[in-house]
Amino acid sequence: MEDTTEPVTGSLHHVEIWVPDLDRATRSWGWLLTELGYEVFQEWPDGRSWRLGTKYLVLERSPALTAGSHDRRRPGLNHLAFHAGGRAEVDALAERAAAHGWTLLFPERHPYAGGERHYAAYLADEDGYEVELVAYGKG
Repeated sequence: MEDTTEPVTGSLHHVEIWVPDLDRATRSWGWLLTELGYEVFQEWPDGRSWRLGTKYLVLERSPALTAGSHDRRRPGLNHLAFHAGGRAEVDALAERAAAHGWTLLFPERHPYAGGERHYAAYLADEDGYEVELVAYGKG
């Protein structure tokens, strides 16, 4: 069912991430996005997308890639942050993430790696892409 809600001007339309291995990225990102309420939106030989409301996220193994890996510490995208429910939901996602190709970043400071009032899980997939799963409310 298509969402016919008119989007807010200036809000994100979509995010496209070029990945070195589509199958690997689909396993980790597909699991996470589905857990966050996204639904499969599009599929083609070199890509997949998931939609939530009027926004969608694309993973693509583009033939135009000029490098074989991503480094979140280089100029460009560092991470994507998602609202992920309350603390219990963030904790459950972080716990299950390893089985889907994600690694907990900053484990010595988890779940306050973003500061003492910011409850979140920071995860990296096998290709080095980072997501931040943010809990509602103040920590």
